[in-house]
Amino acid sequence: MALMPTAAPAGLPTFSAHTRLLVVAPHPDDETIATGLLIQQVREAGGEVNIMLLTAGDNNPWPQRWLERRLRIGSPDRQRWAQRRCAEMRQALERLGLSQASLRPLGWPDLGLSSVLLRSTGDAVAAITQEIDRFTPDLIALPSLLDRHPDHGAAHVLVRLALVGQAASPALYTYLVHGKPGKAVFLEVPATQAQIANKREALLAHRSQLALSGGRMRRLADRPERYIDACQSSPAAVVLPWQPPRWLRPWLRLSVVDPTGTRGWAWPDAPLERTRDGRFRLSSSAGGQTAPCFARLSSDLPSPWIFDHWGWCELQVDPATGDAVVAWSDRAS
Repeated sequence: MALMPTAAPAGLPTFSAHTRLLVVAPHPDDETIATGLLIQQVREAGGEVNIMLLTAGDNNPWPQRWLERRLRIGSPDRQRWAQRRCAEMRQALERLGLSQASLRPLGWPDLGLSSVLLRSTGDAVAAITQEIDRFTPDLIALPSLLDRHPDHGAAHVLVRLALVGQAASPALYTYLVHGKPGKAVFLEVPATQAQIANKREALLAHRSQLALSGGRMRRLADRPERYIDACQSSPAAVVLPWQPPRWLRPWLRLSVVDPTGTRGWAWPDAPLERTRDGRFRLSSSAGGQTAPCFARLSSDLPSPWIFDHWGWCELQVDPATGDAVVAWSDRAS
């Protein structure tokens, strides 16, 4: 018996046997926390789902120290942990109704996607493009640019760059795991009790992550699944969203990425202009002449905190001046 199309939430396309959903997951567990309901609904409508796993989640030292009763973690230990996390993810996918073949791991370094993007932009984008061309999705669920985890923000940029030049661009819906949504308008996925129960069962497969952070993980997974339509994001400002304190600027780095490549400067050397209200904007010499274009502000100072304080913003080119200006960001200064 043929499966009937499933009515999707307002703003999302109708799911059917023709739906091809690609979920971009920076780490094992992101697929369950962020898209566990969406995956089930596409599969129940007869659609196909692939999970593009960017890292194996191997740089995850505190749960590993706790569960393995070890303090020192070397390369072999990280490899073993990566295998464990990927095995957990495969179990989670089975509970969401997916086969083992649906998982497409790329094997990039955990907590290293920003470096992959900034140092090997062309190769990284080509790898993402290859997966998109292979699966030909009509819907992609990817991390939000607002996400405070550096791997999530970099994943967003990589996918957006990989879609440049695609003859038929898929619908893009972004999800937010770490951070606040700001003023973004979300599309919420309603779910049945059975789908919610399956998602919770899938989360239980990620046992290594529940060991020290079970309460936080369950709270994240129990939140309503909400997405931002990336095509509907509207311009918010014409200046960079950051105003770092003067004393910190010598240790900051500004990077700009677009389809032509990557440029970067120490903040004191960056081609910046001051606006009348004292904020900063990039001059035309910063590049960013080709859309989509993104900027990242980061610190060279060592920190135990893994999350981005500034992160990424999206830029657009001002056709009148050629300058790159902020197209969409709710980042605090």
